[in-house]
Amino acid sequence: MTTSSSAKPAAGRDDGGIGKPDCPHCEGLGYVVPNVGPDDPGFGRAVPCVCRAAEQEMGRLDSLLRLSQIGALADCTFATFKPDGHGLTHTRQRNLRTAYDRAQEYAEEPRGWLVLKGGYGCGKTHLAAAIANHALAFGRAVLFVNTPDLLDHLRATFNPDSTVSYDERFDQVRNSPLLILDDLGTQSNSEWAQEKLYQILNYRYNAKLPTVITTNLELEAIEIRVRSRMVDPGLSQIIHIAAPDFRRAGVGDEQSDLSTLNLHADKTFETFDLRENELPRPQGDNLRRALELAVAFADEPKDWLVFNSVAYGNGKTHLAAAIANYRANAGEPVLFVVVPDLLDHLRATFNPSANIRLDKRFDEVKTAPLLVLDDLGTESATAWAREKLYQLFNYRYNARLPTVITTAVPVEELDPRLASRMLDGIRCTFFVIEAPSYRGKSTRPRRAASRRG
Repeated sequence: MTTSSSAKPAAGRDDGGIGKPDCPHCEGLGYVVPNVGPDDPGFGRAVPCVCRAAEQEMGRLDSLLRLSQIGALADCTFATFKPDGHGLTHTRQRNLRTAYDRAQEYAEEPRGWLVLKGGYGCGKTHLAAAIANHALAFGRAVLFVNTPDLLDHLRATFNPDSTVSYDERFDQVRNSPLLILDDLGTQSNSEWAQEKLYQILNYRYNAKLPTVITTNLELEAIEIRVRSRMVDPGLSQIIHIAAPDFRRAGVGDEQSDLSTLNLHADKTFETFDLRENELPRPQGDNLRRALELAVAFADEPKDWLVFNSVAYGNGKTHLAAAIANYRANAGEPVLFVVVPDLLDHLRATFNPSANIRLDKRFDEVKTAPLLVLDDLGTESATAWAREKLYQLFNYRYNARLPTVITTAVPVEELDPRLASRMLDGIRCTFFVIEAPSYRGKSTRPRRAASRRG
């Protein structure tokens, strides 16, 4: 409510001069009674004077700043960001530069929502913090907070010793002039946490309040009520940052330390032997078709490709590695891993001396731009192993992330939860290689003999 110049100080109040002493409206009392008629709902009610409202706003901004975690990221500015990355391919440089430019544009005029999506260490938190620091540099209020910490702040208000009520803290968050939620998806997804995040984001969505969100999750993995608001093109712009973890820059390549692709450097499409004069015509045609499928997938990785065969050593791993080498040589990150080794890597994170958490290691596998799982079915089928593989398969299936799988186990003997996704003809090409094991004999003399005959 706006007070008029004819408003009079609130009678009978003595607030110790909480307003400005020289204020012509309240004479230092801090409150005024608006000059309105008796039919007005505000008739006779004291409201904060304009001088008092300004002080309250400053107090609210100070409280937001104390709640905010931007102090630890004060050096994360647009000036310190490297928009060309470290040794990135041209495609990835262009992608990172686009993310940088869009974040800068948003910082100049925060409007609607900005979602920065990408893997660990790709720069999304730096860009979000740069937006916050830009706002602070111009005296604008901003709340930058890690999502799990935000929920902890809300829980802390239930402590009897809390100096802030829950309603006050919740109102601070949802009404922040600019809210930046970092690492959405890393919080504990209890029903209470999901409800609070939904209430905050739904309020800001309806009020069209400027909001920046960073996440390493695929959108399909985000709670549907929140996701539906994040993907509204009328309000939100989503930027996927494809750059790898900048902290690994300079290690020589962009491949994960989980990957054993370096052990298969000789496995390319050019070195694949079709065994033309060794195999019967149906088996030879079948092997050629397998090669064609692998080449097509390498040219345009999409959904899943499974090579299945009851025989070992008949080309499954060679074709999978050829796909991986083709993409890696184009400068793209590929995770090639034997399934039992993958599970060993995950188990190793339980060691107290491990330098990486299970959730981060597992997330690296789940979200790999191209994942090649070799020898599925040879792992120890413990309940834990089955659960981890199901989580991995289910995530990549729903997100439709390019995945290549090899297995020598009949599909009916695999975990039904895995088999059902591998046999989905819409999202997966399941191909059975009929050729027997390759014995290492050269086929060239046979071809020559055939020509002479």
